[in-house]
Amino acid sequence: MVCSSCESATVSFAVPEELREYAPERSDAVDLCTVCLRTQPTELSGDSVAPPEAADFSHVLDSFPDGRAGVAFALLLGKLDSLALERAAIEALYAETERAGGDPMLTLDRIAAAGSVQPHFDVDRRQPQLAQFVSD
Repeated sequence: MVCSSCESATVSFAVPEELREYAPERSDAVDLCTVCLRTQPTELSGDSVAPPEAADFSHVLDSFPDGRAGVAFALLLGKLDSLALERAAIEALYAETERAGGDPMLTLDRIAAAGSVQPHFDVDRRQPQLAQFVSD
């Protein structure tokens, strides 16, 4: 699949039922753009999408969390362009990423340093804002 915003390749993954409220259009499967990091519902059939535990985000970044932590983090990235409207979702997805063994702040640092990734949000501005959200 390709991103509807920047036409780059995407990674498709299934969203666990308990996280679907955070997925675009509450979809059961989502695409994550490997360049701009936007999320969108996938057009693939359920059989063509990796289950959450097998989700492989290494096409985005080698150090991107995999499995459930990667799914939660990918959904989190899709929310970072609207902190005010998405605060509750951001906090929940951040906590879920950590519970599943991921390190959201470290991964954001690595995204900021990666030349191949051009997020749809300003990573340097979002990091301190996100840190404030999760420390409140």
